[in-house]
Amino acid sequence: MASLGALPMLGRAADAFGAPTATAKAKSSLDDDYYAKLNVGRVINARGTFTALTAAVMPPQVQRAVARAALHPVHLQELQTNAGVYIAQKLKCEAALVSAGASTSLTLATAAAIQGANGCKPPDIPIAIGPGQKYPKHEVIVQRSHRYEYDHAMYLCGARVVEVVTLDDYKQAFGPNTVMTNFFNSSQSGKIGYQDWLDVAHQNNIPCHLDAAADMPPIENLWKYTGMGFDFVSFSGGKGIRGPQNAGLLLGKKKWIDLAAQNNNPNQAVGRGMKVAKEQIVGMVAAVDWVLEQNDDAMQKEWTRRGDVIWRAVKDLPGASHTFVTEAIANHAPILMFTYDADAVGIKPVEVAAKLRAQNPSIETASARGNTLGISTWMLLPGEELIVARELRKVLKPAKTTAKA
Repeated sequence: MASLGALPMLGRAADAFGAPTATAKAKSSLDDDYYAKLNVGRVINARGTFTALTAAVMPPQVQRAVARAALHPVHLQELQTNAGVYIAQKLKCEAALVSAGASTSLTLATAAAIQGANGCKPPDIPIAIGPGQKYPKHEVIVQRSHRYEYDHAMYLCGARVVEVVTLDDYKQAFGPNTVMTNFFNSSQSGKIGYQDWLDVAHQNNIPCHLDAAADMPPIENLWKYTGMGFDFVSFSGGKGIRGPQNAGLLLGKKKWIDLAAQNNNPNQAVGRGMKVAKEQIVGMVAAVDWVLEQNDDAMQKEWTRRGDVIWRAVKDLPGASHTFVTEAIANHAPILMFTYDADAVGIKPVEVAAKLRAQNPSIETASARGNTLGISTWMLLPGEELIVARELRKVLKPAKTTAKA
């Protein structure tokens, strides 16, 4: 015990590693820039919350929560459980789970549905498919127009997708092996609406999953779909919620979220490799707190203001006009659609987009088609709209001069 008494008491976690000197602090500020150290270029994101662009930047209060969570170990299961209870209360649903992202949420929902239908245990998933299997129930019903690359998240559990087109198809698709339905929220096609989808599934005692990964804002979507009656609803954490990119939410009915949690890390189950670190769990809780402090109208106004700054920099070009376009569901944020006479200016929007992308920092735009360039402003950091406006004008003005000559 004497040796234990000789150890320093740990107060602040930073003290355990020694207090840095002024010289060390200055050196650290340079050495800690690992993007520079790794020769990774910074991006100005005028495109949107795409995974390839590392989605959203966390707000300062979320960044602080993540940094503080890194200072101490905790019991992971306790953190997951308490975080789920907290988020469920905030988002007006029965239960919630912090996942490793929306795709992981879909996997965990599928595992929960298979487990609930078969009465099996998490280690039995993925389900072996074929005649004479011990746990035969593994079918997920999906509208044909709602098929997507994230079907793989269900395949990880051994699921088989059954396609339907019409409401009659849907009613006839339910059978003894049906475990779940999947509805892709941002799909603009499909002949079966929310209410019919829910009603028919629940008449057959089958749970419904809704993929709403990118569908916030508006903020009310965080409780709108569970309020409709969906048993599972998945959201990406690093998109409009502005949490860590490698986190997400699975919201829904307690019965089903509890089963999903059994298949999640740190348990030995299909979700074992889909780990959510303590920092990401706390980051998601902080992001939920942050987003509930926001106001949809104020956010829309700010994003439009940024677009107006960019528009004013180029509005004197030949044939210049603009409008703001907002998607009906996914990424419900205004995109500046700037149109000009490409022949008169001497450069096409697709060429403008390529030149902006080649800069350092790289500027990614939302779209470039015909005579129109799309610029999304909601993922810009404060002040970056000025940089986009300046660099866009630099690219277009010389082209205009050359074209006139």
